Amino acid sequence: MIILKLGGSVITRKDRDKPTLDPVNLDRIAQEIARSNVDELVIVHGAGSFGHPYASKFEIGSEITDEKEFFRKKRGFTLTQNAVQNLNHYVCNFLLKHGIPAIALPPSSFMVCENKRIKTANLEMVERYLEMGMVPVLHGDVVLDDNKNIQMAVVSGDQIITYLAENLKPERIILGSDVDGIYNRDPKAHPEAQLLPVVNSMDDLEFLEGARTVDVTGGMAGKLKELLDLAEIGTESEIINAGNAKIVECALKGEKVRGTLITKNV
Repeated sequence: MIILKLGGSVITRKDRDKPTLDPVNLDRIAQEIARSNVDELVIVHGAGSFGHPYASKFEIGSEITDEKEFFRKKRGFTLTQNAVQNLNHYVCNFLLKHGIPAIALPPSSFMVCENKRIKTANLEMVERYLEMGMVPVLHGDVVLDDNKNIQMAVVSGDQIITYLAENLKPERIILGSDVDGIYNRDPKAHPEAQLLPVVNSMDDLEFLEGARTVDVTGGMAGKLKELLDLAEIGTESEIINAGNAKIVECALKGEKVRGTLITKNV
C-alpha cells in the first residue's frame, strides 16, 4: 500500500483570499495517478485555500473562554468543514474522471482528537474500501477534541498520514508539495539554496526560515516533524514536487525522481 499526500498548495491557490481550485494541476495529477496503476492507494490532500482562511479567522483549536466565543467557534468549525468537503468533492471528481475508484472519507466523521492530536479513528472503513480495490480519499479537516477547553481542533493532512502510517503500515509514503523537497534554506528567497536528498534530523537544516511558513497546520516545520517521527518507527517518506509533470507518476511507479527522502538517522 502507498499513501500519497497532495499538498493544498499544489491543488489550490493558497495565495487567494477565497477558496480557489487549481484545476489544471489537479487534472494532470489525476491522470498521472491513473497511469501509475497502483494496486493499493490511499490519498490524503491538504485543505489549501479552502480550509485555512476559515480555520485561521475563527482560531479553531484555541481556548474557548466564554459562551460567545463557543458559538463563534462553532460557526467557524462548520464553515471550515463545509469548505474542505467541497474541495474533497472536486478532488474525487477529477480522480473519477480518469477512472480512479475514489471514495471520500472526511476525517470529521470518524476521528476524534485530544489536545489537537488524533486520539481515536475508526479505520475499519479505510481497510474495507482498500480490500474492495477502492481508493480512500481523506483530507485536512476540523474534528472534535476531548479537551473541554478547546472542544474543536484542526487535523492536518500530515498528522493524518502519521496516524495512518502507524496503524496501516504502508510500504511507502509520497508527499507531493510545490517544491522539489527540503532545502537547507528557503529556495524562494535564496537562489543559492541546496536541495537535501536525505533528511534524518531537524539539524540537517541550517535554519528553518523556509520551513516556518505560517498556517494553521504548522507549515513545513510541522510537516517535517511528522515525517521524522514516522522515520523513527521505520517508515520512510519522500517529498517530491507534484507541480511538475510526470513526477507523481514516476514516484508512484517506484522510479527515482528529484526529491528528499526522510529516513531514520543511523
